[in-house]
Amino acid sequence: MAQTFARRYRLTKTDEFSSVFGFRKAIRGKLLMLHYQPRAEGFTEPRLGLVVGKKLLKKAVDRNRVKRIVREQFRCLRESLPACDLIVRLAVKPSSLDGKLLAGDFVALLDRLRRPKPKRDE
Repeated sequence: MAQTFARRYRLTKTDEFSSVFGFRKAIRGKLLMLHYQPRAEGFTEPRLGLVVGKKLLKKAVDRNRVKRIVREQFRCLRESLPACDLIVRLAVKPSSLDGKLLAGDFVALLDRLRRPKPKRDE
């Protein structure tokens, strides 16, 4: 397995982010929010975008740490993910920046993404 976070696994353009946010599908965890959109036919790899605003984490070192933790989990689990564009953002201001808690929250969100949605009978 590659030890890098190659460019083809990243969302880089504003249009790509807007498209995922515009699709309006999201899963909320304890700390993180996962926005997702299935990729077009012919694309088999998931891509990741990260949004960690100054509003929730003032220090750049803290914002970068969140991104690093999420990227690492994505890199490790990438093979098992569906072909989706994913955007991870901080949903709440963490009281303390616990790496294990962040990583666990992200992994739990990915597990929920992989599970098929139960159909509601109305």
